[in-house]
Amino acid sequence: MTEKQPYTPPRVWTWEPGNGGAFANINRPIAGPTHDKELPVGKNPLQLYSLGTPNGQKVTIMLEELLAAGHQGAEYDAWMIRINEGDQFGSGFVSVNPNSKIPALMDHSVSPPQRVFESGSILLYLAEKFGAFLPADPAKRTEALSWLFWQMGSAPLLGGGFGHFFAYAPEKLEYPINRYTMEVKRQMDVLDRRLAEHEFVAGDEYTIADIAIWPWYGGVALGRSYERAAEFLDAESYSNLQRWAKQVDARPAVKRGRIVNRAFGPPEEQLHERHDTSDFETKTQDKVEDAA
Repeated sequence: MTEKQPYTPPRVWTWEPGNGGAFANINRPIAGPTHDKELPVGKNPLQLYSLGTPNGQKVTIMLEELLAAGHQGAEYDAWMIRINEGDQFGSGFVSVNPNSKIPALMDHSVSPPQRVFESGSILLYLAEKFGAFLPADPAKRTEALSWLFWQMGSAPLLGGGFGHFFAYAPEKLEYPINRYTMEVKRQMDVLDRRLAEHEFVAGDEYTIADIAIWPWYGGVALGRSYERAAEFLDAESYSNLQRWAKQVDARPAVKRGRIVNRAFGPPEEQLHERHDTSDFETKTQDKVEDAA
């Protein structure tokens, strides 16, 4: 058996398409569209183009929370962007988000329509537009924004680091798994210590900080992200994080928002497109399959 040689980086890196691992067929080192494809536009003021990943869930949870709080201007159409099939590289999507990442939002309630991309930016845009889930008090607002941006900086180490090497890489490598596990456990400890002192992440009220952090860290804590990850990370030992994750999970708007544009998991937890509140009762994938 030939011993595998250690990798020596070349002086100049060159791209080798399809170099292994999940998503290898869509990863590329250049931006811009690969094909012409216009985006659909529905009847509602807000048009969301997304997928039910943690980053996508942030926005659909926020929109459902706004509607639950009585903000009817937050009615939205949610269109699925199948990233495994390269929908994010269509010309219409790239015009909304030049970075070709979900989620992306078009606000047609203003003229001209306003594009918003990056999940944290969308949460902040919606919070300011509707005056909700972001405290008006300057100190509390700053605390909420600090935790929002903590999530934006930390989650790539959870998803692109730990998640990739633990669940998606073509082979298990001890060094990167150990490296990112150590960092994710440190982040979970940061949250656990914070939540020992406060009901919610930014303080004593539910804010966009919770909405941003929960799909990532709540998903891990509740055993929904990366098979076996909760056990591997000993997620049960973070008791305050567990309490918060379950508390947020119980919110009706969260239960709705987390299944929008979802294309995996139990059929009853998949609502591929959302155009009206009634879709949750009639168009989840279990009902679509039963009707077929």
